[in-house]
Amino acid sequence: MKNEIQKVLYTAKTHTIGGRDGKAISSDGKLDIKLTPPGIKSEGTNPEQMFAAGWSACFLGALGLAAKKSEVMLPSDTSIDAEVDLGTTVDGFQLEARLKINMPGLDKDLAKQLAEMAHQTCPYSKAVKSNINVTIEVGVEILKLQNS
Repeated sequence: MKNEIQKVLYTAKTHTIGGRDGKAISSDGKLDIKLTPPGIKSEGTNPEQMFAAGWSACFLGALGLAAKKSEVMLPSDTSIDAEVDLGTTVDGFQLEARLKINMPGLDKDLAKQLAEMAHQTCPYSKAVKSNINVTIEVGVEILKLQNS
């Protein structure tokens, strides 16, 4: 198996019923959320929003590791705006994603380098590698990381 895990650090466990009109509950009870289809004006969230939140949080952690490895201080107000599109293709449904990264006060080239390093180590980035189109924007510069 490619890149088999050598040591499990954490296992998330959820129980979901009803699909996009259902509910998801984590085994520890910390997540107990109503699910709704995208675009519906009602209580709840959808898998695309949860994926965007999870990926951006994970990517921020990977940026922190990249900064530490590069011996630089990641600005405390570093943020990521994640956008996940759900669309149709000729053979079903597909996701596309954009991560817009803001590292205020950091040199543009250094910020780009840290984003590239984070994209190589973030587990979410690895999971979507070569599976969906991904665009990463650092400040106003778009990194050509689609399908990489």
